[in-house]
Amino acid sequence: MRSPSQLRFQRVAVGLAAPIVISAAPPPILPVQIVDQAGVPLRDAVIEIRPPAGDTRRPAFRWRNAMAQKGQAFLPGTLIVPKGAVVAFPNLDTVRHSIYSFSKPGPFKIDLYGQDQTRTQQFKVAGTISLGCNIHDKMQGYIRVTDTPYAVRSDLNGIGAVEGLGRGSYDVVVWHPLVRGAGGEWRGKLVMEPGKRTRIAVPVRSGSAR
Repeated sequence: MRSPSQLRFQRVAVGLAAPIVISAAPPPILPVQIVDQAGVPLRDAVIEIRPPAGDTRRPAFRWRNAMAQKGQAFLPGTLIVPKGAVVAFPNLDTVRHSIYSFSKPGPFKIDLYGQDQTRTQQFKVAGTISLGCNIHDKMQGYIRVTDTPYAVRSDLNGIGAVEGLGRGSYDVVVWHPLVRGAGGEWRGKLVMEPGKRTRIAVPVRSGSAR
């Protein structure tokens, strides 16, 4: 029969042998704010950060590759998709639409289709796709096709949360239809530090897309 001290030692030994579970640290989230030359936040700007050397991660985003038509408008107004993505165009309106683009990275045309119908289109080249509707001239939307996994769209406060990048200096592209630059792009360097918001001021033209 074991003594009380032996039983206590056995219980301690069993406790020490229990597996230790170590949870992985969440990826760093670095906020980037886009403002115009007057310091006004720029919503729906696309922030693309080039991957650091050796980073082979492929673009994969949490949102759907879908550009709906609702209220005779594109929803969302700006959509980010990875290069090679097949984008769905669901018609949530009671009227018919005919979607098209003349943009060089991916010109296409979708013939008339009605309520609750969906059409698809693949985009194989990175760049900006400007969308229109042959029936409703006021409809305008944008698809930004990207080859970097570090791409986000700014919110009403001009802020986009970039995940998975640590401290460092990165090449960055900011796209918006009102940016003064070739193809609506601003290019520069971005110095990121965990826990700190980075602010980028870009020159923009006056317009209604802000």
